[in-house]
Amino acid sequence: MTSLRVAAYRAIRPLLFAVDAEAIHHLTLSALRAAPGWLLRLASGAGAAATSPVEVMGLRFRNRIGLGAGFDKDAVALRAWAALGFGFVEVGTATPIAQAGNPRPRLFRLGRDSALINRMGFNNSGAAAIAQRVAAARPRLPDGFVIGVNIGRNRETPHERAEEDYLAAHRAVAAVADYVAVNVSSPNTPGLRELQEPARLVALLEALVAQHPEPPLVVKLAPDLTADAFDGLVSALAASPARGLVLANTTVARPGLRSPLAEAGGLSGAPLLSRTLELVARAREVAGDRLAIMASGGIGPGVRVPGADLLQVWTALVYHGPGLIGEMLRQTD
Repeated sequence: MTSLRVAAYRAIRPLLFAVDAEAIHHLTLSALRAAPGWLLRLASGAGAAATSPVEVMGLRFRNRIGLGAGFDKDAVALRAWAALGFGFVEVGTATPIAQAGNPRPRLFRLGRDSALINRMGFNNSGAAAIAQRVAAARPRLPDGFVIGVNIGRNRETPHERAEEDYLAAHRAVAAVADYVAVNVSSPNTPGLRELQEPARLVALLEALVAQHPEPPLVVKLAPDLTADAFDGLVSALAASPARGLVLANTTVARPGLRSPLAEAGGLSGAPLLSRTLELVARAREVAGDRLAIMASGGIGPGVRVPGADLLQVWTALVYHGPGLIGEMLRQTD
């Protein structure tokens, strides 16, 4: 059942969608930073449902619903996400050096598919600046609100030196993050997905843990891996220092789209759900309980993901508004 809050947002959505997608995204973040907590709690309707604790990777999450990486890349609206009722947020992707990302336009709506295409290119203010914002926000966040930091490499870093970037970003954020997500799967940084080669990825994880044993490491994988490559990688990660998986990143495939837009980049939103369900089920079969699983891709109202410990939303928030959070929390209680 659609909540009144979600229905009201859908009524005003055409006005929001009349504005450039990236411009309205930045306006949204500014509005969230300025809005009082009581107004955000009213907008989401999360209420008491925001506190349904679960323990995953040794961390206590106040609920299972989180915001995926890329929405709040620079960790500028942490108090707002907590007030809206999320159990956790993943900020970033953070690179060692601040970078502007790819040229605009780089974010596109596919309204008929409830989807987005992006080719942002890890635009962010740098790992050190993001870590400072997380540290500054901590005293004003509720108990059980978990912050993950997603890390990656700078675009200009040679592929053979990619590990140096991950180590540098990890050094900057490890002290303030509750978990660190190792992003080796974005389609928008050339060569990044080559880091999904099992031996190289496991060696990177071992180097990160040797540098800082905590916080827990999770790995964000691409949905475009072949079945054999996915099984082999999950099996290797289950025997590695990784504590969890994010399944999955955006896809370069274009599965059954009705929208006519033809843009390069990663596809997110409702068209990914069937692949997300498939990957989570397969990862649970291969890894058993050795890895926590965050389901990310097509997650929205009414969605159930058997085998997933946590759920991340992103594109659904664009299409359904803040009332989505309260609706999903009530559905998962």
